[in-house]
Amino acid sequence: MAAEGEVYRLAFPPKTKPHISTGIAFPAATAYHVANTFHASKVYVIVSSSISKTDNFTVLQKALGDKIVGVRKGIKPHTPWDDVLDIIKDLKEKQADLIVTLGAGSLTDGAKVISFALANNATREDDLERLTAVAKTPDLKPCETPVINIPTSLSGGEFSPFAGATDKRTNHKKSFAHPSMGADLIILDPALSISTPARIWLSTGIRAVDHCVEGLCSTHPKASAETDRGFAAGLKLLVPNLLITKENWDDEEARLNEFLGVVEAMGAIGHGVPMGGSHGIGHQLGPLGVGHGETSCIMLPAILKYNYKYGDERVKQNQRKVLDILWAEPAVEKVLTARGLSKETADGGDVLDAVITELGMPRSLKDVGVGRDALDALAENCLKDRCLPTNPVPLTEKKQVLEVLEMVVGDDKGSS
Repeated sequence: MAAEGEVYRLAFPPKTKPHISTGIAFPAATAYHVANTFHASKVYVIVSSSISKTDNFTVLQKALGDKIVGVRKGIKPHTPWDDVLDIIKDLKEKQADLIVTLGAGSLTDGAKVISFALANNATREDDLERLTAVAKTPDLKPCETPVINIPTSLSGGEFSPFAGATDKRTNHKKSFAHPSMGADLIILDPALSISTPARIWLSTGIRAVDHCVEGLCSTHPKASAETDRGFAAGLKLLVPNLLITKENWDDEEARLNEFLGVVEAMGAIGHGVPMGGSHGIGHQLGPLGVGHGETSCIMLPAILKYNYKYGDERVKQNQRKVLDILWAEPAVEKVLTARGLSKETADGGDVLDAVITELGMPRSLKDVGVGRDALDALAENCLKDRCLPTNPVPLTEKKQVLEVLEMVVGDDKGSS
């Protein structure tokens, strides 16, 4: 049931979760649903370190009052297992009956893994290993502790039943997957997102674009006309509005459209369309200190160029779908034309490079502090990622990954 003035709906009917809340401020929406939807009395809040120092966190605390039994300020980037285990211990001690996250990225993934671990009594690293997707442990129990996500970025992880968390013993980011994982309620408040640093907001917007582009370009059997419609709708909402936001930071309508573009993209992914090389390599760049969105800013144009170079006619035709969508958007066409591109000659990599550059985002590994000396180990870790075999040109050999990385290394010996 919705609060007064709120739009409250299922994200992906007929699936019974998550619900989405828009239209009212996040503190009021959170307090209403804690009391009336989840009937919770012991709320555990996981808030980003930066937001914990702001009025946004203060007003949330006031709205929830004495229902808050615990607060965790920050989870390190890419969700290290030791952070996850610390929070699990604290949650169990405080007997929390609901988790609220205020922030994005690592907090979102952390809450999913934490709820799954709680249901399966995982309290040690070996227990988490048993829960990873590759372990294929039978008869795992579904999540029981409900989760409310209040995202401050466009990464979209709150909409998926997957999570990544980093085993610091090996520096390998491992996947967790279960149908029950993910938020029960996602509160989208564009006014809140104005306080998100520009580099995070815009780069995670490109992460959402990456979902759409790799979805439209997928050659997997689960890619269909229906998923194409979702990815196309997301792309149309995301790219023009990201360009608007870059020029008018306080435009809440553009920000809400970006949030809704994420919903469209994640709904299409929910049909089982796997991502490709940009996501797969990006997953393993994370433990090297590269932000979720920045990995897409760097890798997506390179993967498009690699796939176009080595792909068959179907691969090239799928990329043309992306080009047709973007060139048809006046705000995007204006940027592409100003950067000297033409519809007749520009490929997908050229177009995404122009958009990402226009947004002022990093375009090489050098830009994010990853040097050539890291490439060999990075390529080895990438080959373990689930998304490389589902790239339109399957990435199954180390030399292939290194060729892609060479395109973005950004030093004097490579090309950015």
